[in-house]
Amino acid sequence: MKITRVTAWNVTMPMRSPYTIAYETFSRAENVFVQINTSSGITGFGCAAPDEHVTGETPDCVRGDLEERAPAVLIGHDPSRIAWLLQRLAAAVPHSPAVLAAVDMALYDILGKFARLPVTVLLGGFRRCMRTSVTVGILPVHETVELSAMWVDKGFRLLKLKGGRSVPEDVERVRRVRERVGPKIGIRFDANQGYTREDTMEFVSQTKGAHLELIEQPTPKERLRELGHITRGVPIQVMADESMVNMVDAYRLARRKLVDIMNIKLMKVGGIARAMQVDAVALSAGINVMVGCMDESALGIAAGLHFALSRPNVRYLDLDGHLDLIGDPAASAVRLRSGTLYPAEGPGLGWEPSL
Repeated sequence: MKITRVTAWNVTMPMRSPYTIAYETFSRAENVFVQINTSSGITGFGCAAPDEHVTGETPDCVRGDLEERAPAVLIGHDPSRIAWLLQRLAAAVPHSPAVLAAVDMALYDILGKFARLPVTVLLGGFRRCMRTSVTVGILPVHETVELSAMWVDKGFRLLKLKGGRSVPEDVERVRRVRERVGPKIGIRFDANQGYTREDTMEFVSQTKGAHLELIEQPTPKERLRELGHITRGVPIQVMADESMVNMVDAYRLARRKLVDIMNIKLMKVGGIARAMQVDAVALSAGINVMVGCMDESALGIAAGLHFALSRPNVRYLDLDGHLDLIGDPAASAVRLRSGTLYPAEGPGLGWEPSL
């Protein structure tokens, strides 16, 4: 079996409800899909969700790499040699993790279809499903409470509230949401680098009664020492997101155990193969993992889910980037039941485009 063709195309998906985080407002997602054909007739699919703030890529750059550089590396070679092909591609596009992630997904999709097994089984098959959190962006207090209650009414048991602009307002939002949803709903908080060390300490102190599960990336990504001080100084778990982009970052965080949790996103690290490497670093340091996402098609969400389901060290899931997208061609790639995500049935990533 040899790779015979690589094609890419852009898909723009508006959001039903734009949302705001500490440094940006999002109203649409532009993903780049990739299709890899083989001589056996098996076809693999992947997608990239580039973000200049996170991956340093634009959709146009990603599509250019997938149409020009990826074919030169992949065509004519055995798609089951995933590690070798990804190493060659990484040398050709060293600063393009979303490109690597898209090709990585498609190669694992091919391997799973060839083996007639879901990717999660190929990777280890530790569990069959996981609960995911659902994100509530920065909104006025009343709207935050109402939207949180709506998600709970739909069956979600884990909420992630965004903040980082104002400690007093964030404290009020968290307290009011807890009052509304009750004690049995998990609440996570993501400051998206918006706090100082002092802000974080104040916020955690003032929200103690709300019993937050964790706080994500409270301080700027480059201030690792501050992050470590916070981790050692607060009674809740601290997670790195923007501070954890690649293997080097994972090693730095693990070496001094600066956080309790690392947020692995396939688009940041460059796909499933690299995610497994980062997870191994975290595991060696006794650090748990969350699998998160960008605003991405359910195809990308499916790849993250297959990885998450295969790894015992993945304790948390935040795969909701597809929920509010209009016109997602791969919406059937995952199944959602009362806040719990299941992979689609079938081999590989479980998705084929409609004819």
